[in-house]
Amino acid sequence: MLESSNDSRGFHAVTVDDLNAPLGTSKPKRRRFIIPALVPRAIAGVLAACVLVFALWALLVDDPFGGEPVAIAPVQMHAPAASKTEQTPSAAQAKVAAPGQTTSAAPAAPPPGAKTVTIIDGISGKRQDVVLGDAPQPPTGRTSADERLVESSPQGAIPIVGPDGARAADVYARPLKGAPNGPRVAIMVGGLGVSVSTTGEAFAKLPTAVTLGFIPYGQDLARLVAHARGEGREVVLQVPMEPFDYPDNDAGPQTLLTSLSPEQNLDRLHWAMSRFQGYVGIANYMGARFTAAEQALGPVMRDAGKRGLIYFDDGTSARSLTSQIAGAANMPFSKANIVLDAVPTPAEIDNALAKLESIARERGVAVGVAGALPASIDRIAHWAKAAAGRGIVLVPISAVASKPKST
Repeated sequence: MLESSNDSRGFHAVTVDDLNAPLGTSKPKRRRFIIPALVPRAIAGVLAACVLVFALWALLVDDPFGGEPVAIAPVQMHAPAASKTEQTPSAAQAKVAAPGQTTSAAPAAPPPGAKTVTIIDGISGKRQDVVLGDAPQPPTGRTSADERLVESSPQGAIPIVGPDGARAADVYARPLKGAPNGPRVAIMVGGLGVSVSTTGEAFAKLPTAVTLGFIPYGQDLARLVAHARGEGREVVLQVPMEPFDYPDNDAGPQTLLTSLSPEQNLDRLHWAMSRFQGYVGIANYMGARFTAAEQALGPVMRDAGKRGLIYFDDGTSARSLTSQIAGAANMPFSKANIVLDAVPTPAEIDNALAKLESIARERGVAVGVAGALPASIDRIAHWAKAAAGRGIVLVPISAVASKPKST
């Protein structure tokens, strides 16, 4: 068999392909494509130029999104003192500016020596200089926390039973005017404190006998709760607890979890307790899995009971062990009979309210719970206006909670 080879003298040996090829033709040689040496250098030069242009743009262009440091500081807006002839605005008239909103009034010049902070709008890039006021003063009167019922903790101030035996469940409860004469209905509307507009709507529309539940994630919780209590409303702290479909359905940061140790869950409970003061008790926020786990739930409820608080179960889980644990711990307890907005349509909410009223007539007392949805707030307010005429007495949660045995 003939093979192709080149000797040192440059002669080409004849191969079979050469013999079979037609006369006058030769096999073309393949040329290798070689990238010129200047091409990689050109690409590197273009990339270097892009990096240089970007660096110069970041240094020279006044861009609010260009990494300028941002400081976050509490700002207190001082309203001018009202004259003696002026009336105090009602809850329906009060307006609370949401974060990022500004008023139409022209900004006043800062006083000499005042400290200011520049706030940059993350959307428009607009800058605004705000004068830093003094540290917020604690509310006074009936809206302030009773000093007997507060102790310091690593997370902040949390409730305790007073040295004289005073309990938050009694001190912060909405007082009743005389003995209720007729079927009693208690309703808690929860999920408040995060949306300022929704919380304001609840203040404006709901009767003061409706208990309000606040979750511990709002920006201005202490003021909102103080406003509620200033109107004579009763307040409950909703503690985030683990649902069955966690983490797909997440109650939020600091959620109490069955996978955590009792010490870790108590740490999270105390964080939630420290967010504001003046509540009569705690309630679960979600928590179907957590309230079904005695090992996780027991230490939390016993700690809350020792601090003089009511436990309110929103009635959303049939597996909840809260009533058994509360009874063993001699803790004031109440549980909702109906979730009023399980189907959040006006017609279904009206049907649930009618059923709640029917339970109250049959048993003497009934408890309902609803979320802070516009339809829920509107229908509860509409029902409450006519309920008194039908002999129904609307009372706060504390009035229907089981009382602990005296010791």
